[in-house]
Amino acid sequence: MRAGYFALIVALLAIFLAPAQAGVIVGGTRLIYDGAKKESALNINNPDAVPYLIQSWVDAQDGDSTKAPFIITPPLFRLDGGQNNLLRVVRAGGNLPSDKESLYWLNVKAIPSVEKKDNTLQIAIKTRIKLIYRPQGLSGNLEEAAGKLTWGRSDNRLQVNNPSPYYLTFFNLKLNGHEIPGSTMVAPQATASFPLPATSGSGGNLSWQIINDYGGTGTTFTNRL
Repeated sequence: MRAGYFALIVALLAIFLAPAQAGVIVGGTRLIYDGAKKESALNINNPDAVPYLIQSWVDAQDGDSTKAPFIITPPLFRLDGGQNNLLRVVRAGGNLPSDKESLYWLNVKAIPSVEKKDNTLQIAIKTRIKLIYRPQGLSGNLEEAAGKLTWGRSDNRLQVNNPSPYYLTFFNLKLNGHEIPGSTMVAPQATASFPLPATSGSGGNLSWQIINDYGGTGTTFTNRL
């Protein structure tokens, strides 16, 4: 009996004292492609001791069957432990709007190199971040655009209109201090709506923050609904 307890303790200690597998780190939560430049780059870092096979590609928005007009180089490569590499994203044609941003998804799949053993499971981790193409010469910036949002209410939904040429992603959106569920983003020159919680009341104080180009948060804006 004691031998069983001792074996269990040793096993638990081995789990807690084993070095943590950090996995591949993608250098950003979004990638802004400056339309004035020929390419954009994203850093990929492997802090682990084991190598990974890195596969990457760009998708169009959900529900859009068209092929994304971007290629990534290298699309497939080995990333050894303690090393990093750059993914270079290059525009490959496409008739993209020149007066507003376009949104795509950049996918990075990391497949760890493991010794082949029976009854083992190999897990590949996929990271998906926004790839935003920003044409040259757009007026204003994200903070200015966030301050120009207009708001309204229709039944039990909160509506927001974005007159700017920028995609605006919300870090938080609150009505009378209550978080608005499902408040993700609003496309440029478009309207979005989000369901209002039952505790929000008929009106009151609205506050919002957006996520900037670097994944940080901007100014807190307020308005009356």
